[in-house]
Amino acid sequence: MTAYKLENVCKSFDMPTGSITVLKDLSLEVQEGEWLALTGRSGSGKTTLLQLLGGLDKPTSGKIFLGDTDLTTASPAKIAELRHKRIGFIFQSYHLFPELNSLENAMLPALRWGADRTAAAKAAQEWLERFGLGKRIQHRPRELSGGEQQRVAIARAMINRPDIILADEPTGNLDKKAADDIISIIDDIRKDLKKTLVMVTHDQDIAAKADRIFAMK
Repeated sequence: MTAYKLENVCKSFDMPTGSITVLKDLSLEVQEGEWLALTGRSGSGKTTLLQLLGGLDKPTSGKIFLGDTDLTTASPAKIAELRHKRIGFIFQSYHLFPELNSLENAMLPALRWGADRTAAAKAAQEWLERFGLGKRIQHRPRELSGGEQQRVAIARAMINRPDIILADEPTGNLDKKAADDIISIIDDIRKDLKKTLVMVTHDQDIAAKADRIFAMK
């Protein structure tokens, strides 16, 4: 089954000096359960492509299908619903709220959509414990290492049990040991729970672990 299908996707940005084309006639399919690594130099459009896959932006032209849904014509409400039910985001910079502890950060996406607070807290705790953070549940981000913060971010991404994970340089701010741990966690989730993973990475060793590499120029 196909998770994503892109047909002749172009994305341009209007700048004071003129229009800049970042993606040009890009066609691509991502299969369900596949780990696709997006590689390429800075400025090649990797993050732009990931944002389009997540429905955070729309292409200038072309079509993007998430399953049977055309993201280029879907309403903002429909896209928001798809992000809630089907997509989990993991970012390089974690994006945790500094005033919230690990449990509160992890459960936020569930609360955003009206989940029962007790149930959301239970689910968040289960994910945090799975990632080895059982003793860090009450800690705020400043009290955690980079690797621990990223584990909280992964728990947050998984709280609504999405079937697609979009990861933008998830190890970019980590040392090699912490990076290896994070990749192992993400890959275990993908295999055990049969998730589709699209990951932007500059690390060729990480890209080599993927099922397929899509190199952007």
